[in-house]
Amino acid sequence: MARVDCALDAAMEVIEGRWKTTIICMLYMNGPMRFSQLQSKIGTVSARMLSKQLKELEADRMILRNEVVKGGVRVEYSLTSKGESIIPALKQLACWSLDNQMINVIVPEDESHPLFVTQQDVDRFVSGED
Repeated sequence: MARVDCALDAAMEVIEGRWKTTIICMLYMNGPMRFSQLQSKIGTVSARMLSKQLKELEADRMILRNEVVKGGVRVEYSLTSKGESIIPALKQLACWSLDNQMINVIVPEDESHPLFVTQQDVDRFVSGED
């Protein structure tokens, strides 16, 4: 539980979790996505863990779970305005990471790897270009 006297702890409680920032970033970059699309794009997350993280983000009102009736019922996830409001802070963290932490990170060279990231991907996220 977050300390009530520390705003940063309270904020981190909402986004901490192995896949939460990844989910938020993917929804920001791609718009509404279905569960299977998120799982496929992330690649290394189990269905159980993805479901848990999505439920927690939904409970914190960071994402919206929307049932779409179009030739059958399907569920899409999208960012709420609260979820969108954290994007500038995540961009700042991404810039900080590039300057200070990414020095020792091994980026997959195989473009088919689900975690492969190009500099263009990073620049697009940080600039907010679609």
